[in-house]
Amino acid sequence: MTETRHSVCALDCPDACGLLVQVENGRATKLRGNPNHPVTRGFLCAKVTKYLDREYSKDRLLYPMRRAGKKGAGEFTRITWDEALDTIAERFKHVSNEWGSEAILPYSYAGSMGLLNANGMDRRFFHRIGASRLDRTICASAGSAGLMATQGLRYGVDPADFVHARFILAWGASILSTNVHLWPFIVEARRAGAKFVVIDPYKTKTAELADRHYFINPGSDKALALGLMHVIFRDGLHDADYISRYAQGGDDLEHLVRDYTPEAVAKWTGLDAADIVELAREYANKRPSVIRLNYGVQRNPNGGTAVKAIAMLPVVTGAWRELGGGMQLSTSQTFALNRPGLEMPELQQKSKLGREARLINMSELGKALTEVDDPPVKAMLVYCSNPAAVAPNQHAVRRGMEREDLFTVVIEQFQNDTADYADILLPSTTFLEHTDLYGAYGHHYIQLARPALEAPGECKSNVEIFRLIAKRMGIDEPALQATDDEMISTLLASGHKHMDGITIESLDEQHFQRLNIPDQWLPFAEGGFGFPDGKARLNLDGLRYHPTPESRFGEDRGEFPLEMISPKAHDAMNSTFNYQEPLDTETATVWINAEDAAHRAIAHGDKVKVFNARGSVELTARVDGKTAPGVVAVPAVRWPKKSPNRSGLNTLISDRLTDLGGGATFYSCLVEVEKCKIEL
Repeated sequence: MTETRHSVCALDCPDACGLLVQVENGRATKLRGNPNHPVTRGFLCAKVTKYLDREYSKDRLLYPMRRAGKKGAGEFTRITWDEALDTIAERFKHVSNEWGSEAILPYSYAGSMGLLNANGMDRRFFHRIGASRLDRTICASAGSAGLMATQGLRYGVDPADFVHARFILAWGASILSTNVHLWPFIVEARRAGAKFVVIDPYKTKTAELADRHYFINPGSDKALALGLMHVIFRDGLHDADYISRYAQGGDDLEHLVRDYTPEAVAKWTGLDAADIVELAREYANKRPSVIRLNYGVQRNPNGGTAVKAIAMLPVVTGAWRELGGGMQLSTSQTFALNRPGLEMPELQQKSKLGREARLINMSELGKALTEVDDPPVKAMLVYCSNPAAVAPNQHAVRRGMEREDLFTVVIEQFQNDTADYADILLPSTTFLEHTDLYGAYGHHYIQLARPALEAPGECKSNVEIFRLIAKRMGIDEPALQATDDEMISTLLASGHKHMDGITIESLDEQHFQRLNIPDQWLPFAEGGFGFPDGKARLNLDGLRYHPTPESRFGEDRGEFPLEMISPKAHDAMNSTFNYQEPLDTETATVWINAEDAAHRAIAHGDKVKVFNARGSVELTARVDGKTAPGVVAVPAVRWPKKSPNRSGLNTLISDRLTDLGGGATFYSCLVEVEKCKIEL
């Protein structure tokens, strides 16, 4: 028998694709994009096209296991679910009784974008037992804070409306690698005469296809935004009527940017002053103009205010008035779901604490595991993340995870670096094997997925695992035994107008529905920003530019002359697929400019060491024009245990935080590169 079943891609991507799964005699034989989905449009990215290789991989974790060797060695013995649950319940109770419930730490991010499996029963469970709260900052918190500071809402231009734009600016947005379903709309716009330009310190596949690529110095995006506004105000290209009607602070902003002349900004950004003037004039004059901003811009100490400044550009030019004009960083808040009803923070009042638990920043996990005391972290449950590869300050993270007095539970599909440190390792389902609800941060369609395949071995969904742990701990709380459908119905029952007409029944029938917004939606054409008066904020707080401390122009430049960035690998998804050899090869590479390579006697294909005072990593040099002089790029994120010295690139990254949102500063890192010595 052959049938087609519906699903949704749960990977951390703005596209949130609708999927069709071809199933023959219970086994999936083909995965394709849903041709009826208005954004997916029948095709998938290279990563998800091959997802069935992951689904049926011989390396898939299928059974609960207990550590049998030294932490980090990855040695386990198979146990039953009853044994695993008994151990977890006993240890969590012991930690809570001995050190207090805040000694238990959850650690997760967006390994699944499914609302139930990443943000549902887990939150209810940890709230109810009084565990420490995790401040989930590692990816988008700085950009979200910056966007909210200007717009007050995380709304953005619909991808389908990009076809109406005549000037499209991809700012730190590697669209072909991380947002490929926007690309056909850009192609259509270009056929109608749109110009497409890219600002990025790395020559991505997207930049290679642009009409113009501007090689900007890492961390200088705020300076460029201020410089563009200088030209726009100076040359009278701003929309004075829009600013007066729908913004606060226009006069103060105009005064501030007078200091950011093209000549001054050129020194920080590495761009020519004439190019800055040309870019400002084209952006303001070629209408409608739209910015596709992505999160790479915010991964430095200036990151939050950089996004804040860039978000001011469509306000200053009045680009929001026009269909196809404005900006897209995230559309996530358009999905006005009942998140508090799903996560139930009020359950903390029923915990031993009887109050809101302390908050620990996930970008400072190394400090949390090695320095926090009162109470110390004595138990950690990791799911939907791989901190032993992706967290900053890896030496501190690994020292913490190696602690014998730290009880660690890991829920995973593959034995990655984090799994190697588990005391109890639990096998989880893939998104093809469980029910979940999906929003998006790159379009406006909500989707429901039911299991398309039967879970192999003894894999269980995250939702079910947390239900089982709660039950084994003897917690008599109805919310911790709620069904998937009950949680979905709670999410949908927000009462917000965007959710009108969307029910679990309608989603079961249709699989996806557009939010209750107009087909051609101009969210800020007449104000409507997320502040009481509906006006955007052109607030100057933190807006002045100072070079990031750890950069070639900063106060901490020291002895390491090269700035390292870690852009997304084209065929990887953070560390998700890096058990595969082709992706391991891609992420074992450092791109270096020919000028910098020649100065160090490095040739294409040489084995090199990339290092700073925090550590070193061995990689293969690729010498071409993908970076400007002074910048090297290491695609993210290799599994550290695959490296010759078991060290990943995040060993080189500090745990310094962003100016807004407390985010990680992955793109603020100085290094040196040298050719490895050949041992005879």
